[in-house]
Amino acid sequence: MKALLQPGVRRREVWAWAMYDFANSGYTTVVITAVFGAYFVGVVAGDAPWATFAWTLALSVSYALVMLTAPIVGAYADAHARKKRLLWLTTLGCVGFTALLYFAAPGALALAIAALILSNYFFGTGENLIAAFLPELARPRALGRVSGWGWALGYVGGLVSLGASLAWIGHAQAAGQGAADFVPVAMLITAAIFLVASLPTLLLLRERATPQPDRTARSAWRQVRYTLGHLRQLPDLRRFLICTVLYQAGIQAVITLAAIYAAQVFRFDTRQTIELVLVVNVTAALGAFFFGHVQDRIGHVRAIALTLAGWIAMVLLAWAAPDERMFWVAANLAGLCMGASQSAGRAMVGLLAPPAHQAEFFGLWGLAVKAASILGPLTYGAASWLTAGDHRRALLLTGLYFVAGLALLAGIRADRGRRAARRFTAGTAHG
Repeated sequence: MKALLQPGVRRREVWAWAMYDFANSGYTTVVITAVFGAYFVGVVAGDAPWATFAWTLALSVSYALVMLTAPIVGAYADAHARKKRLLWLTTLGCVGFTALLYFAAPGALALAIAALILSNYFFGTGENLIAAFLPELARPRALGRVSGWGWALGYVGGLVSLGASLAWIGHAQAAGQGAADFVPVAMLITAAIFLVASLPTLLLLRERATPQPDRTARSAWRQVRYTLGHLRQLPDLRRFLICTVLYQAGIQAVITLAAIYAAQVFRFDTRQTIELVLVVNVTAALGAFFFGHVQDRIGHVRAIALTLAGWIAMVLLAWAAPDERMFWVAANLAGLCMGASQSAGRAMVGLLAPPAHQAEFFGLWGLAVKAASILGPLTYGAASWLTAGDHRRALLLTGLYFVAGLALLAGIRADRGRRAARRFTAGTAHG
């Protein structure tokens, strides 16, 4: 174990770092995916034709704010060595505004939207900050393994928050309560689990960075422009990043709107939706684990093509499903594809990025995923509004992102891209 960690790093500190994934996964699982989205559309917004669009627009605003401020927050954290202090702030911000969703009663649209935007903004900013601790804890050869421990704990944390919410909702329904009574309490449960589970991170994780006064917001944006300029010399990586925006737009739409689709098309109640997401989380974990072995054998481009074909099949199944049984099949196919495609995408960036510039291009990949988080859900929301609430047609339209991603993927050659990465590294070293 010690051979995997940086000098002076203790096991309990790595556990404390990984616990943050456990802590914050409940927010995305319960608030964004399983519970609050359908409640927002059906109860807070009263099933208005524009309700789904309002949900996706609020999330898009929060993702755009994360993208705009990430370089500034990162530069401040580096300049003053204050990642830990900022992590306290973002954690308390996300917990506080998640708890504020307790007051999102029927008709309280402005409060619900404001609390959603701010809670998701603090969540996304906190994700960036916790990731920045990883190189301080793990040696370069062990970054993937240590990161994977956090990823695994994240799945467990999401299941714990979902399970706790499901237990409360089952009790409330047995007592005759409706969604307007038990969903607000589920928001308090999620906020409480996030706060308690994050305490090991906030109390035990050390700030090892030293201040870098030369790091400013201006220099951070200059670095983003510099990285974008590098892409001209790496055409296969550039093509893959555009491909990522397209197919991730489809994935982010599914993650953000699965519960809304289940509620609006198949009339799932909150309990049924949570049970569905619980099962799909397990399926996603299995997909990520087993597909990791497959992609090394068949190649990353073929692996991603296979998952995109699976996503297209999932969209068609969910669109054509006459009842909830076929929808369950489609949802679990989405789970398998989700775990597999996320794993394969990261591996592809690692393959095509120049070895000496991995962090730089993984940062760009993160921006591509955030852009997709705006594009995909917003497309679905607009389509559902323009079609007067026809969620089947909205899903079918959003599914075209997978088709476009697959078409763009066909022009990528991993071996050619890898050679370009080596040439780029050699040129930089001699330059």
